[in-house]
Amino acid sequence: METKEMICILCPLGCKMQVKEKPDQPGELSVRGQQCKLGVDYAYDEYANPTRTVTSTVAIHNAPLPRVPVKTSKPIPKDLVFPALEEISRVEIEGPVEIGAVVIKDILGTGSDIITTRSL
Repeated sequence: METKEMICILCPLGCKMQVKEKPDQPGELSVRGQQCKLGVDYAYDEYANPTRTVTSTVAIHNAPLPRVPVKTSKPIPKDLVFPALEEISRVEIEGPVEIGAVVIKDILGTGSDIITTRSL
């Protein structure tokens, strides 16, 4: 089995971990390098289903600034980050908007909305 190197981001320690599936127990992982239980939890999540919160900006008209910052309302699968960014780049909205306004509902069928992170 291939060993994956990863750095835990759940606390300030940033543990460098080595993760691989146990050959005799599919779905069970061998995790080395963590300094706390959070590292093991992070390794399982990142190994099985890596997700990311996406941040970007969209064009806004009739506002004091030309772009408004946006983000996903919850993390999306890592392999959909770049397709989501492509969708976001095509959006233009009209101001004014309040923080938390939904710009794109359920982006790419992920159940996550693209929301504004600033009022403009």
